[in-house]
Amino acid sequence: MLLCPVRGCRLGLQRAERSVHCSRGHSFDIARSGYINLLQPQERRSKHPGDTASAVAARRRLHDHGVTAALLDAIAAILDARSRDVVLDAGCGDGFYLGSLARETSCSAHGLDISIPAIDAAARRYRECEWIVANADRFLPYADRAFSIVMSITGRMHAAEFRRVLRDDGRLLVALPAPDDLIELRGAGRDDRVARTIETFEKHFTLAEQGRVTTAADLDAAAVHDILLSIYRPLRAQPIENAMRLTFSLDLLLFRAA
Repeated sequence: MLLCPVRGCRLGLQRAERSVHCSRGHSFDIARSGYINLLQPQERRSKHPGDTASAVAARRRLHDHGVTAALLDAIAAILDARSRDVVLDAGCGDGFYLGSLARETSCSAHGLDISIPAIDAAARRYRECEWIVANADRFLPYADRAFSIVMSITGRMHAAEFRRVLRDDGRLLVALPAPDDLIELRGAGRDDRVARTIETFEKHFTLAEQGRVTTAADLDAAAVHDILLSIYRPLRAQPIENAMRLTFSLDLLLFRAA
């Protein structure tokens, strides 16, 4: 179901032993860890776009520590994925949510992110899934109506592309940081993005279900430092030297194709 990302091509990609290629001769290597890099040079905003290796490692330590277990459970419950589902996680990061869902449900799982360190980490841990490096803000390199579920977990918001690759009876899950997410670090006053997000998707989707999951964890100073490493804009210039109890909260929006 992969499409060639070269502008003006968009032909189907065929898999060889160590590469994928289209009938026009565009070829893309399969990395040793198993992922495929389809990111085109003009789609890079920087030399190394997306999460850094240190941010990926920090986020994985938090997942492994169990900090996000309640968030995963809520996502799995609202999706109710089955083995027959074909799932895309757009902006999948290190693959925790998709990889965990695939292992629990045996669904066909496909993850995409712009960060090579993130996709490499995902491919090394969750070998049963397909992992692609690409820019989800530009073009999803998949055939029309390829997926029964699309997920965007605190990630991408490309409504038109999500609708193109989603089956007519499919569902889209968008997870947003809720206003109280990491409130101990961010402080009060974070915008509620739910209404704005529903408006963004209303041309292509209908809201079917809405919920919020909130949990808290007591973290030592090293784990709090990992929180700071794992977000794009560090919240504090000075290192944290004490343990903290932090809130983690997501707004979950489940859409159906309009």
